[in-house]
Amino acid sequence: MNDSDKLLILKKLLLAEDRDFANGILQKLESLENTVNIEENLSEKVNPIIDKKIEDFVALMPKKLGPTITEALDFQIKNSQDKVVDALFPIIGKMIKKYIQQEMKILSDNINNQVQSTFSVSGIKSKAKSMFKGESKKKRIFDELSNSKIEQIFIVEKGSGALLSSTSNDDSIDDDMVAGMLTAIKSFVEDAFAKKNQSLELIQYELYNIYIQNFNTYYIAVVISGVFDATFKNNLENKLFDFATYHIKNDLSNGIYLSEKLQELLNHE
Repeated sequence: MNDSDKLLILKKLLLAEDRDFANGILQKLESLENTVNIEENLSEKVNPIIDKKIEDFVALMPKKLGPTITEALDFQIKNSQDKVVDALFPIIGKMIKKYIQQEMKILSDNINNQVQSTFSVSGIKSKAKSMFKGESKKKRIFDELSNSKIEQIFIVEKGSGALLSSTSNDDSIDDDMVAGMLTAIKSFVEDAFAKKNQSLELIQYELYNIYIQNFNTYYIAVVISGVFDATFKNNLENKLFDFATYHIKNDLSNGIYLSEKLQELLNHE
């Protein structure tokens, strides 16, 4: 065998190794391409890694993110106290009212039970006597004449006295002027008495009562005709708390929306 034959054999051996190496790389590339382009194959490879990362993240999240979240909440509360108070005030107010109402109901039930057990016979006689005298009819007539009715509602910004929204069945009244007047009276009374954390709640004007529900950055003034008793006040407070919770939600800029909702409150009273 001469040198040429030996060189030819060597070339064949070398080319065969290169060809086998190239084919191996090509097969790996085809396998990788199938893994990347076919969703099922990719999911089999990637999903276990993602699941493991999520498990590790959930386990470490309280320790890693807890202080950061707490710090962010503290910063947000300190810099948005008005919004936080306005959001929580209706909810906390209703909780307090419900607690007081429940305690008053328990007290009332106890009193009624004791009165009924002690004066049941005399009570029946008194009721029968009033029926014969026509007192029940008189009471019905009196109740009809003393019905309470909401005449106007104002939402006013504290401090500036700017009218944020209002509704009324009487278009002849200047709502902005009324809002400014109410704020002036409210500020005068509160400054004059200088009682800490106390706000003006009620203004009586001849046959009208102006009830003021105070919030942190604004207040709602309701003009009422008729008798303004405890029952009516309690129902009105609940409606105003609901209104603040479901319709204001820290956004006092949409005056048209608030006006529409105030009109609904006025019409459905």
